[in-house]
Amino acid sequence: MTFKVEVLGLGYIGLPTAAIIASNNIPVIGIDVKQDVVNIVNRGNIHIIEPELEGLVKSVVDKKLLKAQLQPEPADVFIIAIPTPFMDDYHPDVTFVENAIESILPYIREGNLIIIESTCPVGTTEHMAERIFRRNPELKDKIFIAYCPERVLPGNVIYELVHNDRIVGGIDAISTQKAFDFYKLFIKGGIHQTNARTAEMCKLVENSFRDVNIAFANELSIICDKANINVWELIKLANYHPRVNILQPGTGVGGHCIAVDPWFLISEFSDESILIKTARQRNLYKTKWVINKITNEISNFGRKPIVAFMGLSFKPNIDDIRESPALEVFNHFYRTNLCTCLAVEPNLQKLEDIPLSAYDVAIEQADIIVFLVAHNVFKNLKISENKKILDFCGVRTQKE
Repeated sequence: MTFKVEVLGLGYIGLPTAAIIASNNIPVIGIDVKQDVVNIVNRGNIHIIEPELEGLVKSVVDKKLLKAQLQPEPADVFIIAIPTPFMDDYHPDVTFVENAIESILPYIREGNLIIIESTCPVGTTEHMAERIFRRNPELKDKIFIAYCPERVLPGNVIYELVHNDRIVGGIDAISTQKAFDFYKLFIKGGIHQTNARTAEMCKLVENSFRDVNIAFANELSIICDKANINVWELIKLANYHPRVNILQPGTGVGGHCIAVDPWFLISEFSDESILIKTARQRNLYKTKWVINKITNEISNFGRKPIVAFMGLSFKPNIDDIRESPALEVFNHFYRTNLCTCLAVEPNLQKLEDIPLSAYDVAIEQADIIVFLVAHNVFKNLKISENKKILDFCGVRTQKE
């Protein structure tokens, strides 16, 4: 049976998802609101850094299995893979998801499968179903709606989209089964069936669990700094215990998942999520603590120093700066007159109006070198002994 898939949102999840589906000889239309993204994809190129993705996109575009455009059209399967940020009060903003649903309303027909992959508050899938049936009541019980959260690690997205286990939950049993049947076409990992609310909660719980564990590592790093103990050596030794697995501390927590998803639970279950909220606040505090440590070093320098901020993405070896604590640290000093700032991010070619410095040039020019992200290219740098080094990510203890 020939059918067509439409993926709304060609970002860090939507574009790899569209390319993988298309690589299975399934025609895919990719929808994005940005004309430049549409143009880039239709040339067989990509607008993000992700290993193996560009070759895959070029292959399916050349075979006419994937094309990008601004507006939706009729399809058999619609996948919503767009951002769900939070507002200033940390309440989730599902406006983008609502707008995506509104955009496909004229094209939904009997037998269609609609899948939301975007991170959402519990109950969102049911709410979106209500919106669809309110506008198109004739589709009640004639279309299938489900939720299936992604579980991928930036830098390894292509492999993990195919091989990681997935959770699918529909608004009813037949929707769950339809989603299961669809993902079986291109997923090699296990696919586990549940209902939409449980699938939504599963995504939030997974990343909240990770946030809590990172908070422990970040708090431990603050304690060790005061105790004059190398936290990375301590963690390595503690992890030799067969039932201990402490994570690595850093500048804070970033990205669109771990730094965001806990707020979806906190905002809806404020009285019940005390530990989750405390962990989230602790990870936010770690970034402020880093800023204070750098400020103190600058104040003790005796003159206005040149400071190299090494790494601006939210994690090593990627170009993703969403919710990046390293970028927050850099921006804090870039807005002040405390030092001359050198921005170093080898995975980016440009950063808005901020000039980027090559890392080898920056370490020569800088008086103070601040490691914020443990990119591999930073691990074996030879740095003059007269430079002051502040390492907040353990890159100097993780030499290759």
